[in-house]
Amino acid sequence: MGTQNQTWTTEFILLGLSSDWGTQASLFALFLVMYLVTIMGNFLIVLLIRLDSHLHTPMYFFLTNLSLVDISYATSVVPQLLVHFLAEHKIIPYLNCAVQLFFSLALGGIEFVLLAVMAYDRYVAVCDPLQYSAIMHWGLCTRLAITSWVSGSINSIMQTAITFQLPMCTNKFIDHISCELLAVVRLACVDTSSNEVAIMVSSIVLLMTPFCLVILSYMQIISTILNIRSSEGRKKAFHTCASHLTVVALCYGMAIFTYIQPHSSPSVLQEKLISLFYAILTPMLNPMIYSLRNKEVKGAWQKLLGQFLG
Repeated sequence: MGTQNQTWTTEFILLGLSSDWGTQASLFALFLVMYLVTIMGNFLIVLLIRLDSHLHTPMYFFLTNLSLVDISYATSVVPQLLVHFLAEHKIIPYLNCAVQLFFSLALGGIEFVLLAVMAYDRYVAVCDPLQYSAIMHWGLCTRLAITSWVSGSINSIMQTAITFQLPMCTNKFIDHISCELLAVVRLACVDTSSNEVAIMVSSIVLLMTPFCLVILSYMQIISTILNIRSSEGRKKAFHTCASHLTVVALCYGMAIFTYIQPHSSPSVLQEKLISLFYAILTPMLNPMIYSLRNKEVKGAWQKLLGQFLG
């Protein structure tokens, strides 16, 4: 291929979910409501934890980080998606596309690592409760949170850099709802085997490794719970993990089900649905799960509302 065709494009066109105007208008209304619920729900969780001193514990410190990640993740994808639902020409500038890819990759990686950190916190709480305060001191919690943010960000910097150094030739149509990694790599007019290897390594480091740590933590947790003699004690121990386990099942479950399959990589439609799941549905459900399944959070809500109404 001649070098004259290996040029840098200045903008991309996102094909999105549908070209039908009526469908786009309906999706705009639906996703706008979901986005507002996501932002409000996660913001209220952060505010509640900030205001209630009983929630100033490692578990809720990590939950605050998770809520901030969810707000940021949704904001990195959904506003642009909403604008494109109403736009005739769904153009995204080259630089904007790179920035969007960086943030979505970084925040996705941060969330996977953060969930593994939260699993370790629950492991210590259930398996070694007498030493919990000594082990999960604020210095360790801060380092674990920083590790989550730094690891996801470093991976994203590397992936974004090697992706956007690829020549895109005349290709500028991205068959996706956003500048997703695989969708952008497919535009390249050169061999992308090195990018595919980098994506595989990244998936192992930031998806499978944290997932294995979560599995190991919960194997120990379940073993400890089963050895508790009283049914009340087992129930109480399980409730300390129920919310986190539900979120883990949602986040890791979709990724494992989609990517760890005996057949080929996910289809374009699957990739779009996965992006919507992580950008809209999961961030919206997380605060609901922690509010509905967690007695401490429900108690804090009741206390806050009582103070406000009283």
